[in-house]
Amino acid sequence: MTANTEIITQQQLEVQREYAEKVRAWWQDRGQTPAAWIDTYGCQQNEADSERMLGMLREMGYTRQTEAEGADVVIINTCSVREHAEQRVFGNVGALTHTKRRHPGQKIFLTGCMAGEGHVVERLKKSYHHVDGVFTSHAQWRLPEILYRALTEGKRQYVTPETGNIVEGLPVQRLGDLKGWVSIMYGCNNFCTYCIVPHVRGRERSRMPEDIKREVEQMVADGYKDITLLGQNVNSYGKDLHLEVDFADLLKMLSEIPGDFVLRFMTSHPKDASKKLFDTMASSPKIAKHIHLPFQAGSDRVLKAMNRGYTAEKYLSLIDYARSVMPEIVLTSDVIVGFPGETEAEFEETLKLVERVGYDALFTFIYSPRKGTPAAELPDPYSRAEKQKWFDRLLEAQNRISQEKHNAYVGRTFRVLVDGTDGEYLTARTDGGRLVRLKGPAEWIGSFRNVTITGNTTWSLLGEEKED
Repeated sequence: MTANTEIITQQQLEVQREYAEKVRAWWQDRGQTPAAWIDTYGCQQNEADSERMLGMLREMGYTRQTEAEGADVVIINTCSVREHAEQRVFGNVGALTHTKRRHPGQKIFLTGCMAGEGHVVERLKKSYHHVDGVFTSHAQWRLPEILYRALTEGKRQYVTPETGNIVEGLPVQRLGDLKGWVSIMYGCNNFCTYCIVPHVRGRERSRMPEDIKREVEQMVADGYKDITLLGQNVNSYGKDLHLEVDFADLLKMLSEIPGDFVLRFMTSHPKDASKKLFDTMASSPKIAKHIHLPFQAGSDRVLKAMNRGYTAEKYLSLIDYARSVMPEIVLTSDVIVGFPGETEAEFEETLKLVERVGYDALFTFIYSPRKGTPAAELPDPYSRAEKQKWFDRLLEAQNRISQEKHNAYVGRTFRVLVDGTDGEYLTARTDGGRLVRLKGPAEWIGSFRNVTITGNTTWSLLGEEKED
């Protein structure tokens, strides 16, 4: 473990369990059953964090509800990756003045990535007096103590430690019964010049492999069929543990757990992706043949300015190798358009790379400056309107490629996990994560079916069960 990692002990957790009992008793003394609502923004890591906070709230006697109105505690679990997300949070936090006016006892907290930004905390202190406290992701394990103090002291709670930690043994209330998240590590060491995450999530901290294995084994025993391993950069897993285990080793170990399930993972960084990882994926039928490998830009100059640690040529060599061992692999990626100083000619290099790879889907964004990152201080001579034109061209190209990809699925048969409904259709996912709509009985939900693709749109496939 790194020097700036705190391992939370069972003694420390026992103190929080005592606070949880105090909160439960506080409500019992008033003859009430309290309700909680968590509003989650951003990535799957935040969703996993929210499930653990829900688990703690359940131990404190809270029931879960799906709106702020009438909730006794509201927790906003925030994302700070893009400015638009932050502004949405401030708008929604401001609107909570109305629910608190109707329910004066309501306690409102903000956590997640925005809670790690000093200017956000100061703004909340000065302008959002109805907010009862702020705590960073590093302090979420102390939720029982924070809530008890808010209930009994009548003071606003600000708990913003900068040291990252590893916490095992927290209760969890999963929001799905087929698909679930498993955090294998936290934080990031990459410090891409546009990204705030290392500043608010801390440095990389890997969980011990045996703890991860136990969690996955329990999920499989509980009937989970689709399990996603999470980390800001899963390919860096294990580097801080000083053990002879890397992410490919962990993936192989988990894939050997008995049971019928699919393993996925998010997110991979190209500079740490390896042939060993792709060979491991290819060797196991339980590991989804899908990788989300963000390239962000096709220009080597821009990649260097972003501090990404690879070139376009290195990235393409990874893609070529992955396809050589997994010809059917589904590839998705992230792209930032209009990084400060990026020229139209450099954007053309991005477009060229997209055409060369032929992604199944892209997550595309116009550059958003984040206060406190080096890129926010760079000169940016191109207007938003110019960047929007580039963005539209990228979207048009990717939509065409996605449609071509989906056209090629027609007539082929895939094993899919049926996971829900959408109007008159059941919904399912292929091994590569492609959405399939099909007709069939509700009893199919939760099972794997062999489905032949009969049609498609840009974003989804249509299918029907293959008859034996």
